Amino acid sequence: MSRAGRTVDVAVVGATGLVGESMLRCLWERQFPVGALHAVASERSLGKHVLFGQKRIPVQDLEHFDFSQVQLALFSAGGSVASAHGPRAAEAGCVVIDNSSAFRGDPDIPLVVPEVNAHTLEDVWRGGGIIANPNCSTIQLVVALKPVFDAVGLESVYVATYQSVSGKGQKGLEELAGQTAALLNGQEIAPKAFSKQIAFNVLPEIDVFDENGFTKEELKVVNETRKILGDQSIEIGCTAVRVPVFFGHSEAVRLKTKQPLSAAACEVLLREAPGVVVLEDNQYPTAAEEGNGSDAVYVGRIREDLFDPHVLHLWVVADNVRKGAALNAVEIAELLLERESLCGGR
Repeated sequence: MSRAGRTVDVAVVGATGLVGESMLRCLWERQFPVGALHAVASERSLGKHVLFGQKRIPVQDLEHFDFSQVQLALFSAGGSVASAHGPRAAEAGCVVIDNSSAFRGDPDIPLVVPEVNAHTLEDVWRGGGIIANPNCSTIQLVVALKPVFDAVGLESVYVATYQSVSGKGQKGLEELAGQTAALLNGQEIAPKAFSKQIAFNVLPEIDVFDENGFTKEELKVVNETRKILGDQSIEIGCTAVRVPVFFGHSEAVRLKTKQPLSAAACEVLLREAPGVVVLEDNQYPTAAEEGNGSDAVYVGRIREDLFDPHVLHLWVVADNVRKGAALNAVEIAELLLERESLCGGR
C-alpha cells in the first residue's frame, strides 16, 4: 500500500472511545503504513494508554497537540470537538477524516463512502483538508442502495433502523448491561444514557427531536443519503429505533425504483457490489452474528412488493462501530494514499 516504503504519521483523536479503539485496530489489521502514531483525547484521559497491535501508546492532550507533526488525523470525538479542532488540524497541513456530524452538511466538504462515491475525493489535496465520515446507519444503507441506484434509479427509500446501544458509546453498553442485570434480579432502574428503559425495550428516539417531529438521527439518514448518492430528488423517510443489542445495526428498507427490478436481478446486482454480502434462500443476517466484528454490509430477505412492481424490500445489517465508522474512515485514508493525496512521512 505504501509507495517506496513511505509511511504516514497519524493522530487518532478520541482514541480512548469505542470508535477510536476500532480505528486503531483497523489501521493495525489492514497494515496501513503508519509511521509515528499519536493517541489523542481530552485532558481527562491523560495517563491512559491504548493498544496499537502489541504496543501501548500513551494518550496525549488534544488541547495542546501539534497537528503539524502528522499528515493524517482520524477524528472520533464528537461534533463540538471536531468543530473546534478539525479546522485547526487542517490549517496545520493535516488531512482530517471526521466521524462526527460537524461537517457532513457542508457542501464544500466531501461526505464519503468509498464503495459509493470515492470520486468526491478528487479535490482533496496534499497539505490539508477535511473529509466527513457519514452516519453509521447511512453508510450501510448507501452501500446496499448504490448498485440499485446505478442500475434502475431510485424514486423513494423508506427505512426503519434497529440500532444497537454501542451507537451511544461506552455509556450505552454499560446502561444496557446494568439495566438487564438489575431487572433480572428484581431491582429498580433509573435511565441515564437513554431517556427510557432500554433493557427488554425498544425506543423510537435517537438524538433530539426536530420541530418537524423527526429526530436528528432520522434527518441525518435523509440528508446524507441524498448527498452521497448525488440525487436530491429521492424521497427518503426514516424511523430510527434503539434496540437492546450491544453491537450491530439492522435496517428494514423499502425502496421504489424508477424502472421495475425483480428480486432475482437485485440479488445479482448486490452480489457483484463491493463491500456487500448477500444471504439467499430466506437466510438473513443478524446483528449478533454478521453485524458484530465484520467488515461487510450484509443483505438478506430481498423480496418483491406484493402490490407495486417498482418496490423491493431488503434487510440490511452491519457492524456500526467497525463498518459504520472506523473502517470507513480507514478505507478513505487508504484511497488517499493510493492517489498520493497524503504526504509521506519518513
